[in-house]
Amino acid sequence: MAGPRGGSAGVNGHRVADESLLNDEKSMLDNDPGGMLRATASAGAQVREAAALAAEVDLSMLADEGRPRAVVVAGIGTAGLTGSILSTVAGPRCPVPIIGHRSAGVPGWVGAADVVIAVSASGRSPEALAAAEAAARRGARLVAIGNPGSELEALAERARAPFIGVPRRAPARATLWGLTIPVLFAGRALGLAKLAEADIAETATRLDADAERCRAGADSFVNPAKALALGLAGSVPIVWGSSPLATVAARRFGDTLAANARYPVMAGALGEAGRGRVGLLDGVFGGLAETSRDIFADPDEEDDEQALTRLRLVVFRDGGLNPEDDADEPVAVEERRADAIQTIADRRGVRCDVLTAEGGSTLERLASLVAVPDYASLYLALAHGLDPMAVPAISEMKELANPLPEGL
Repeated sequence: MAGPRGGSAGVNGHRVADESLLNDEKSMLDNDPGGMLRATASAGAQVREAAALAAEVDLSMLADEGRPRAVVVAGIGTAGLTGSILSTVAGPRCPVPIIGHRSAGVPGWVGAADVVIAVSASGRSPEALAAAEAAARRGARLVAIGNPGSELEALAERARAPFIGVPRRAPARATLWGLTIPVLFAGRALGLAKLAEADIAETATRLDADAERCRAGADSFVNPAKALALGLAGSVPIVWGSSPLATVAARRFGDTLAANARYPVMAGALGEAGRGRVGLLDGVFGGLAETSRDIFADPDEEDDEQALTRLRLVVFRDGGLNPEDDADEPVAVEERRADAIQTIADRRGVRCDVLTAEGGSTLERLASLVAVPDYASLYLALAHGLDPMAVPAISEMKELANPLPEGL
């Protein structure tokens, strides 16, 4: 087995972000040979296609046995995030627990009274396959979602379970909406999630509009995704969501920043962060780093070492459109908490970006918080000269963790 090449394991790129690369559309497209920008721009089309594909599948058998005891959404990575989205759309008053399961198989308590939704963009992830097999063996209701013609589809056919085929045209992290919509259709068939046709159409339109705003040809000063990427460049990002919906978007941004731009990032719920992790703003990458900075200096002329050791806070806010009786806690509490973290960051000189949800439905508001950050993670990668699709460490991890049998 070959070892790392030249001590860098084939990693290309440069540590300091180059803004000029983001204003050269041809250069960006050349540095994105896998077409991640194009795949991300297809988000609205993914919503429409997935909705049409899901509508063609008879999901009535999911509801034939009545309300389930629990719903387990089994998958890993982006597929695993779809469980959190279903839970968010179903809302805090959902009478059935919706549980994301991100390892092989299913929880030990799953049985005939439960529903398992196995999700895999490729249709061959070990986690989703093992979950589908376990569900069929235990008599749980099963629906599978993934690439047509895959092992997952074959397994669903053997179990006589519905399968929603979603063609895979890009890595899973670029097909979030293609995987999410079928999961929501399954939740609607079970009577757990409200999903109106208007909500789907408006979400797709929202994603189309954001794709236009964030297109590669738009310069940094008018492109919100490029502006966010450049603000994060050279920082240690902390991404917090003010509500359950905003937290799903924050975790999504954390995932894409890590996978596409290779940035270390902390992401989670602001309510939980306020009980401990907010202390990071006082630390060596937060307030202590800022006290040594010349407040009159031009941020663009700071030396690299200083820039690379500072926090950058990103706060996702829900906008408070849910009725008070549908929320886990009053909207006013979420809003005060978000105001407070911005004030605390400002007092310590920690720069902060704020994204606020827009739209009438839960799904559209979530999309409004996901679209621009998705692009920002790609532009941050491209500003560092990184190919956002090719991640050598992922390939090495698969190779080392799953070695070929001897003699092959």
